[in-house]
Amino acid sequence: MLFNSVSFGFFIIVVFILYRCVPHRYRWCFLLAASYLFYMNLHIGYGILLLATTVLTYALALRLEKAQSVTAKRRCLLCGILPLVLILLFYKTADPVIERLDLLIDAGRLHIQPITRRILLPAGISFYFFQSMGYLIDVYRGKIRAERHFGIYALFVSFFPQLLAGPIGRADSLLPQYRAERPFNYKDVTYGLKLMTWGYFKKLVIADVLAGIVNDVYDNARIYVGLVFIVVTILFAIEIYCDFSGYSDIAVGCAKLFGIDLMTNFKSPYFSFSIKEFWSRWHISLSTWFRDYVYIPLGGNRVPKWRHCLNLMITFLVSGFWHGSSLTYIVWGGLHGLLQIAESLLFPKTRHGVSVKRRRHLWQLPVTFLLLCFTWIFFRANSIQDAFWIISRLFWDAARPLNYLQTCITCLGVSRIAMLGICLSIAVLAVYDYVSLKTDAIEALSRQKFFVRWPVYVLFLVVIALFAPKGVATEFIYFQF
Repeated sequence: MLFNSVSFGFFIIVVFILYRCVPHRYRWCFLLAASYLFYMNLHIGYGILLLATTVLTYALALRLEKAQSVTAKRRCLLCGILPLVLILLFYKTADPVIERLDLLIDAGRLHIQPITRRILLPAGISFYFFQSMGYLIDVYRGKIRAERHFGIYALFVSFFPQLLAGPIGRADSLLPQYRAERPFNYKDVTYGLKLMTWGYFKKLVIADVLAGIVNDVYDNARIYVGLVFIVVTILFAIEIYCDFSGYSDIAVGCAKLFGIDLMTNFKSPYFSFSIKEFWSRWHISLSTWFRDYVYIPLGGNRVPKWRHCLNLMITFLVSGFWHGSSLTYIVWGGLHGLLQIAESLLFPKTRHGVSVKRRRHLWQLPVTFLLLCFTWIFFRANSIQDAFWIISRLFWDAARPLNYLQTCITCLGVSRIAMLGICLSIAVLAVYDYVSLKTDAIEALSRQKFFVRWPVYVLFLVVIALFAPKGVATEFIYFQF
C-alpha cells in the first residue's frame, strides 16, 4: 500500500475516523493493528519478520537493563544487534543473486510469481532495524529505560507512517507520545493535511515527472553524450530530493493526524554552503543515527586528526553500503567521506574543538550543489562502468557551444510546454525551501488572509489531481533501501 495510491487514501480516512472513535486506552492497540495491516498488505510474510524483530529487541532490552555486569550488558546488546546486522548484510549483498534469479525468471526457465521475489527484499527493513538497534543501544547506555508495555513498544517499531522509509525515530521521543492522551487538535490535523499535500506535490508533480527523463538517459547511458548528462544529473538531484523528502513530508503529516510528532527529515538541503551542512539538512534521521551510533563510538573528532579522518571515511562508507552493496553506492559514500575530510582539513577547529567562525560566500552554494551532483552520478548510475562513461563524456563537443546545447535539447526530447511546467514546479520548490530557511512556510501561508491562502490550497490540489497516477502508483526511491 503506497502513500501515492488510491487504496492508501481510503485507508487513512477510515483509520483516522475510527481512531477518533476509539477510547484513549485502546488507541495504541488500534494503531498497532492498523500498522500491521498496512505492512502486511504488501505481503503477509513481512509481518512475521517485523514481529520477530519486535519480540527479540523487546526481550533483550529488558534483559539488558537487569544485567549486573558490563560483560553481561555487552552480551545482551550483541545478541540483539548481531542478528539484525547479519540479516541486513544478507539483504544488502543479495542483489547479485536476485539479479541472476530475475534473468532466469525472465528467460522462462523458472516459474516464480513476482510476489515471491518481493519476499526476498522486505520493504522498510533497514529503517525499522535501525530504529530497533538505536533503542537497544540507548537502553545499554542508560539513556532510556526499557519499555515494559509490549504493545507500546511494538507500535514504536511498526507505526505505519514511518515504517517503510522513516524518518527513523528515537525511543525517548516517541514512546512517551504513544502513551499520552491525544485529544483532537484542529491545528495539528490541518497542518498535517497541508504538509501531506506539499509532500504529494513534490512526489507526483516534480519527482515522478523528472523520473521519466532521468531514467531514459541513465538507463541508456551509452547512447548519450555531452550536456544532456549534466542537465539530467541536476534533474536527478531534484528528483531524489523531492521523492524522498516528499515521502517524509507525507509521513510526518500523516502522523500529525494522530497527534504524533515525527522528526523533521529534510531542511532545505540544497541551500547548504558545505557538504557538512548538507548532511545536517539531508535525511537527518539517518545522518544523526550514523553520527550517534557509528561516528561518535569510533571517537568522532575527539581524536588525533588522522583518526578523525578515518572515522569520517568509515562512517560514510557504511552509509554507502547501507544503500546497497553495489560499487556505485560504496564510491558515492567514499566521495562524501573524502569531501568531508577535505573540509575538515581546509577549515580546522581550534584547540578546544570550537569551529573557527568564517564568513559565508555566495559562491559556496553553487559549488556545493555541483559537488553533490557529481556524487549523485555514482548513486544513480546502473554500474560503475556507466558512471565513468558519463563522467568522461560530460563535456563532449563543448568546444562547439551551439552544437553542445542543440544536442542536449534533442536528446532530452521534452516539449516546451512540459519544460515550462518543470521549471515552474522547481521554482515553487526553490521558493518554499528558501522561505523555510527562516520560518515554517506552511505556517506562514496559514497566517495569510482567507482569499490569499485558499486559492493556493485549491491550486495545489488541482495540480496534484492532474498528476495523480491513473494506473499503478510509482514506488518511492528509498523503498529499495
